[in-house]
Amino acid sequence: MGKAETMKAILVTEYGGPEHMQWGDVPRPEVGPNQVLIKVEATSVNFADIKARYGKKGALPFIPGLDATGRIQEVGEAVEQFHPGQRVICFPKMGSYAEYVVADENLTFALPESIDLMTAAAFPVVSFTSYFLLAKVARLAPGETVLIHAAAGGIGTTALQMAKQLGAGKVIGTVGHPDKQERAYDSGADYVLDYKTFANEVNAITDGQGADVILDSIAGEVTEQSLACLAFYGRLVHFGNSSSAIGHIKTNQLHSSCRSVLGFSFGTTRQKRPEWVQEVAPNVLELIVNGKIDIKIGKHFPLQEAAEAHKWVESRQSTGKVILTLE
Repeated sequence: MGKAETMKAILVTEYGGPEHMQWGDVPRPEVGPNQVLIKVEATSVNFADIKARYGKKGALPFIPGLDATGRIQEVGEAVEQFHPGQRVICFPKMGSYAEYVVADENLTFALPESIDLMTAAAFPVVSFTSYFLLAKVARLAPGETVLIHAAAGGIGTTALQMAKQLGAGKVIGTVGHPDKQERAYDSGADYVLDYKTFANEVNAITDGQGADVILDSIAGEVTEQSLACLAFYGRLVHFGNSSSAIGHIKTNQLHSSCRSVLGFSFGTTRQKRPEWVQEVAPNVLELIVNGKIDIKIGKHFPLQEAAEAHKWVESRQSTGKVILTLE
């Protein structure tokens, strides 16, 4: 495959709003020895894509996107477990808003034909992240109470279901608008609260004990309020900063109560500990294949309209996953 070959992709040409996203020609990526080339069928919008677009570091232009589903077109000379024509999901080396992506073999996973295109495009980031948060980072124990912020979003709706599958007792979600409550209940929440005023209600629901595990992707005041309803020996897992605010935690909130505050980034884990992704992949894929996790899909857009998809997610009206498809 020559370097002169091109493909269509979405490019972020300047940091800022979605108006800086353009559909254009870029060089098609080349395959390394341990990599596969995939013709993309669909990808998903993650909040990290939006944060990256507003970022102030790294080279411009760049292609956004974290995950993709499609069929393998070419494999590197050292690749052993894949062949052209296979249907896969992957976490590519570069952005996924493109006609083709290259992914390392150890971040590519075979998909059965029984998984439909929309589910295949929607589940990689949200299901892997949810499993890591609950099973590996928080070490959820059977019967424990889980509180999940932003419960109507892509990770939120997945984590609600994942918590139940992993044996949680009560599962509580918070949302930013009453219109989103139904989506959280539909995903398995036992209670859905307003994320601005949730702490006292969580304590009341748990008879004053608080939540054993709290998943926080909002930060700021939400993080601070979460400490007011975190149980003794509880684990608060901070994995995002959608509010762009900084929360403050005092050391005297932790030691005598035996509580923990933990950080997690799936992006960092893919980069620095890809073997951990390999380790959990069979468990995640089994849940998807067996229909134990119903990935909630909000809207889908053609890839060329990725800017409109970003506007929809940024409007805070979206629920579930937003998908981008190639025609």
